[in-house]
Amino acid sequence: MNLSLNTLRSAYQSGATSPRAVIAEIIKQCEQSQDHNIWIYRLSTEELEPYLQRLEACAPNSLPLYGIPFAIKDNIDLAVVPTTAACKEFAYTPEKSAFVVQRLIDAGAIPVGKTNLDQFATGLVGTRSPYGACKNSFDPQQISGGSSSGSAVAVAMGMASFALGTDTAGSGRVPACFNNLVGVKPSIGLLSASGMLPACRSLDCMTIFALHSDDAAQILNVAEGEDDADAYSRANPFANSARHYGKHTGPLRLGVMKAEQLQFFGHHGYQRCYQQSLKAIADSGIELLEVDMSAFLEAARLLYEGPWVAERYLATMPLIENKPAALLDVTRTIISSGAEGTATNAFAAQYKLKALRKQAQQVLDSVDALLTPTAGRPYSIDELNADPITLNSNMGYYTNYMNLFDLAGVAVPTAFTDQGFPFGLTLVGESFTDRYLLSIANRLQQQFQLPLGKEQGAYPGLSDAPVATNQSIAVVVCGAHLEGMPLNWQLSERGGKLLQKTHSAPDYKLYALAGGPPFRPGMVVAPEGEGAAIEVEVWSVHATEFGSFVAGIPAPLGIGKVKLADGSLLSGFICEASGLAGAEDITHLGGWRKYMATK
Repeated sequence: MNLSLNTLRSAYQSGATSPRAVIAEIIKQCEQSQDHNIWIYRLSTEELEPYLQRLEACAPNSLPLYGIPFAIKDNIDLAVVPTTAACKEFAYTPEKSAFVVQRLIDAGAIPVGKTNLDQFATGLVGTRSPYGACKNSFDPQQISGGSSSGSAVAVAMGMASFALGTDTAGSGRVPACFNNLVGVKPSIGLLSASGMLPACRSLDCMTIFALHSDDAAQILNVAEGEDDADAYSRANPFANSARHYGKHTGPLRLGVMKAEQLQFFGHHGYQRCYQQSLKAIADSGIELLEVDMSAFLEAARLLYEGPWVAERYLATMPLIENKPAALLDVTRTIISSGAEGTATNAFAAQYKLKALRKQAQQVLDSVDALLTPTAGRPYSIDELNADPITLNSNMGYYTNYMNLFDLAGVAVPTAFTDQGFPFGLTLVGESFTDRYLLSIANRLQQQFQLPLGKEQGAYPGLSDAPVATNQSIAVVVCGAHLEGMPLNWQLSERGGKLLQKTHSAPDYKLYALAGGPPFRPGMVVAPEGEGAAIEVEVWSVHATEFGSFVAGIPAPLGIGKVKLADGSLLSGFICEASGLAGAEDITHLGGWRKYMATK
């Protein structure tokens, strides 16, 4: 069932459904899927009521995430709801929500509940929980991936539009792969970790599971923000708010692993999916360059074979030293080894990691991004239980290095095996290339056209199918969305096409609005006789993409009708008069490009 942001937003604005009706259907879906062991705690109808009443007093277009249901991994705090980390003896009830959770709620999102996970986020499999193994959304005999297991399955099975997970070794990517989702492993510190129980505090990231890269980008816009209460929080640079352009001229260049470095652990279906995906990507005009990833793979082994396990021990030390039986045997075995490290081992590992990172930089500099399998293979729950440590280790083959190297990643679905099981690839880039990676992921999703999540029956008022229309909408842009300017990627990633470079009618004034970066223009209708013709471009955007494009436009800008030099009226950017306080009149320059040339 399609709970994508654009689908819900359109349904709310048209009156086809309401947040209350959507939540009622989600509750039914949750009750019908209890055997999947997705939830540790679901909010009751009484607990949901304040969220619904607040939205009923608002217009659907008043909040960026109005009525969007989401799930929260149960090592992330939701106020007055227990946080367990899948360990009942550890449970506590926080007074306030995690920084990111509160930002999402403030934006209109509705928390459905807290999801199952590998205990203390230790695992990539989804089976290490006293609340039961979380079953895969496509095949309940198979693992869901972990540790953010319940979060991924909740989104895939239509119980949430998106979910929060965490990622130290791959927990925000592997479950995305196994459940046909986009998984965003942001740059470390881009999303605050306040209110998130650490596994390895220096490496942990809060992550986003979504049906589509466009949804993920919109959620990231709301969730991110520097947090003074989190020592590892980092300010988001402007390059990541706009787009980090590729490092090379010509076609997009993605680095792929040498054949001898690939590992599918005997799973021919995943091997075929990988080969077929790469062929399709190369056929689309993207250049694939084989690179040596030995430094990445060597660093990956450090995560569990090196001193970073000591951070897991620190996070659970009071419990593991005083009540060790409270932990599952496999979790206790892994974490307990963290007590054995020495300071000399820690520094030796840091030196080794620094050397490997320098080698890896040469690879990163040779391409626009890396492209690897997200996981080598899936396993059945029975297979995993028979050999929990070795098979879990296999799951991290393509993922464990990423946070050690301070990289960003986006997992994206690209294929299904002959048995109908999802497969996906991960885009890898340097820190704060999150938007750039999401734009590439969007391009891949447009190319492969896979269903979203695990398709279910439709909710009342919602359609699972994409809008069946070839209609495009012409939109006039005058500033940062012009070709070659910092925000033009928001058009190009939606398949936007440049139709015309022209000027407006001589009826407008152009202002450089206060603030920035990003620097933004404001075009307003001028008093009679005081206007000028302003340089503009006309872009074509598919009707199904127009809503999400408009949703990302910040006040005081909006979409209205703009008159062009030929007298035609088209949709385009306009500015509210209230937004001109402190603005600089740059009408005499004739356009935004000339103004930016002075900056």
